[in-house]
Amino acid sequence: MMGTDVRIAGGLVTDLGQGLRRVPGEDELDAAGGALLPGLHDHHVHLLALAAARDSVAAGPPDVRTATGLAARLAAAGAALPAGAWLRCTGYHESVAGPLDRHALDRLIPDRPVRVQHRTGALWIVNSAAVGLLGLDGCELAGVERDAGGQPTGRLWRMDDWLASRLPTRAPGLGLVSAAAAELGVTGFTDATPDASRRAIETLTGAVADGTLAQGLHCMAPAGTPPPLGQPTVTLGPVKVMLDDTALPPLDDFTRHVQAAHAAGRPVAVHCVTRVQFALTLAALDAAGRLAGDRIEHGAVLPAGSLRDLDGLTVVTQPHFVTERGAQYATDVPAEDLPDLWRLRSLLDAGVAVAAGSDAPFGGADPWHVMRSATRRPAGLGPSEEISAAQALRLFLGQPGAPAVPRAVAPGVAADLVLLRVPPGEALGTLASDLVAATFVGGAPVYVRSP
Repeated sequence: MMGTDVRIAGGLVTDLGQGLRRVPGEDELDAAGGALLPGLHDHHVHLLALAAARDSVAAGPPDVRTATGLAARLAAAGAALPAGAWLRCTGYHESVAGPLDRHALDRLIPDRPVRVQHRTGALWIVNSAAVGLLGLDGCELAGVERDAGGQPTGRLWRMDDWLASRLPTRAPGLGLVSAAAAELGVTGFTDATPDASRRAIETLTGAVADGTLAQGLHCMAPAGTPPPLGQPTVTLGPVKVMLDDTALPPLDDFTRHVQAAHAAGRPVAVHCVTRVQFALTLAALDAAGRLAGDRIEHGAVLPAGSLRDLDGLTVVTQPHFVTERGAQYATDVPAEDLPDLWRLRSLLDAGVAVAAGSDAPFGGADPWHVMRSATRRPAGLGPSEEISAAQALRLFLGQPGAPAVPRAVAPGVAADLVLLRVPPGEALGTLASDLVAATFVGGAPVYVRSP
C-alpha cells in the first residue's frame, strides 16, 4: 500500500493509514517510499549445523572442485590448527575426488582426526585417526559402514547426534547466524533437524531467550517433545520423518509413525528426494490419513502424474539447488528423472501449496538467492518451471505452521517486518540481497542498514 504510515506498539502492528502523527515517546523511521513487507521466514533450515559450518572448512563446490584443490585446502586448514585438534569439513561431493573413505582421507591428512560431511548431510567420512578416537572398531551401530572384512570404512550414515556426543564441544555461533539472517530480512526460522534431541531444542530455545537468536523459531521435533515454556516466539512444528533409499521402512511401520504423530496433534514433514521415497510417502499418508500441516520436504523428484495426489499437503522446496548443483544434476540424475526435478511452476499451476527454505548449510542461506533461482533455471534443467518474482517472494512470506498461507502487514499482527530500500516494483525487478533497509522482530529493530 503506497504512501501509507504504519504504527507499531507492544510488538504488534496497531495502525495503518495516511497521515498518522507521531505521539510523544514514539520513535519515527522515514521509510522513504520503500516497501514494507512481512519478514521473510526460512521454512527449512538447520541452525546448529549452519552455525557449525561457519567454523568448518568448505570441501566441495563451488569452493573446491578438484582433488588437488581439496588436498591443498585440507593441508592448509590442518596446519592452522593445534596438534591433535579435529578438522571439520563440509559440503563434499564426489565430483571433487570421487567417493571418500578413511583410507582416502589418510592420504590427504593422516596426522590429525578429520571428519568430512557430504553435501547431502546424510554422511560423515572420518580418517583412521578419527576411527581410533571414536572407537569405531568395536562399535556395532547400524550407521557404521564396514568393508567385506568387517572393518569400518570411516563412512558414518545418519550419525550426527552420536558424533556430537563424542566430540569436543564448542559454543554454537548462533549469534552470527542470526545477525546475517537479519541483514537479509529474515524474521523467523523453521529448524528442520531430523530427530532433534531435547538438548538441541533447549540450546535453540535458550538462544532465543537470551537474545542470541533474534528471530522467531518453529522447531521440528519428535512427537513426545514437550512444548518450550516461557518462550512465545518458540513453537513446535511437524515431526520430521527421514527417508533413505538404502533403508526404507516397511509401509506399515511408516504408517504407524505418521499415525503416532497425528495422535499427538502434530503433522509430519517427510524428507522426500527420490521417486521411490515420494511413492512410499503418499502410500503412508493415504493409509494414515492426512492432517493439516503435513509437508513434503524438498520434493526433489515429483512425477507429473502424481501432482494431483499432493492435495492437502505442502511442498517445502529448494529452487536454488538447481542453480547450485546444476552441473552435477546434469550428469548424476537419471535421464528419466530430469523432467520431474525440483518442480515449481507446475506445482503452483496444479494448485499445490508450496513454500521454500534454504536448507542451509546444505544450500545457500540467502533467501534472495533462492528467489532469484526460482525465476531462472539453467537450460536443460526445467526452465519451464520458472516462476515470477512476485511468486518467488511469496515462498518466504508464509506462516510458520502454514508455509503457503501468506502473512500480511495489518493491524493486530506481530510486527515481524522487513523494510526494503525501494518500492515493491523495483524490488521485484532485482530480488537483490542488499535491498533490506531494516528488519524488525516483535517491533524491535534487529538490523538497520548503515547510511
